[in-house]
Amino acid sequence: MIVPGCIVIVHLANPAEQHWGVLEELSAAGVTFRGINVVSFEDFLAQAARDEQQSLGFSAMFVPMFRVERIFLDQQVGEVESYQQRFLARTGTSVEAYLGIDFPTGDTPPS
Repeated sequence: MIVPGCIVIVHLANPAEQHWGVLEELSAAGVTFRGINVVSFEDFLAQAARDEQQSLGFSAMFVPMFRVERIFLDQQVGEVESYQQRFLARTGTSVEAYLGIDFPTGDTPPS
């Protein structure tokens, strides 16, 4: 289930874009999330892996629903790793820990 706190890939139209990040809110009006354009993922990952100060970071955005084509959970598909798995493998840290996403005591991050 796609709920706030999930790591998602958001496909947008007009113009066509893909963003990867943390879902903040999903409503009839639109989607609020913190993320980066998928095109920038490798650069973001390289900076995180080198433990450099990020010149690329997550931006908070609201996108009206008429632009949203699809929202996918960031999950492994067959042998293709998710962005989260790639981040963990390269940095040794989960995306959630890197971003400082806190979950209530006893809760686990949504998958």
